Amino acid sequence: MTRRPRQYDLIAFDWDGTLFDSTGVIVRCIQLAVADVGGAVPSHDAAAYVIGMSLMSALAHAAPDVPPERYPQLGERYRHHYLAHQHDLTLFEGVIPMLHALRGHHHWLAVATGKSRVGLNEALQHMELHGVFDASRTADETAGKPNPRMLHELMREFGVEPERTLMIGDTTHDLQMAVNAGCHAVGVSYGAHEHGTFAEFQPQFVAHSVAELHQWLVRHA
Repeated sequence: MTRRPRQYDLIAFDWDGTLFDSTGVIVRCIQLAVADVGGAVPSHDAAAYVIGMSLMSALAHAAPDVPPERYPQLGERYRHHYLAHQHDLTLFEGVIPMLHALRGHHHWLAVATGKSRVGLNEALQHMELHGVFDASRTADETAGKPNPRMLHELMREFGVEPERTLMIGDTTHDLQMAVNAGCHAVGVSYGAHEHGTFAEFQPQFVAHSVAELHQWLVRHA
């Protein structure tokens, strides 16, 4: 039986909350960092909302009462708390088989994340995922989400058109980036943002588990 043609040549994944089960830890680290510098501690939802942004943009949004001159200390305290827990984190169940299946179907795979380059490289090394992704972009080496530059750079790297590119993420920042880049998107509901907020971005699908995401990609990607 002849296999149907691919719909997408390039599939870009967000990292935290999409592949990596880190939302709860990130929220707690944001709250602790804000408390450390004397700011009003954000609620769980307010801290979760900023996940996916570049670090300092996220912290500034989560702690609007903290003056800009304290941002360096705020960032240092966040990194302190996150580093204490980063190796307790793991991939969502089913991520590795899904990625290997996509590679077997000859998709290019990329990561587009609000993490720093150092943070992503450490996570990839800890998860033994170096070599699984063909490319990646981080917020400290290009524009942060929802600016489309990450996706523009990845598409240019592989010579792929927007209609042949799929962005997968757990936040409205991810989906807005895809819209801004002219790409299709899939949302996942098990990460940082409530999936009820996804509708305005018209994702192709919303997956409620990695298993659901894997099944949809096999059928549609």
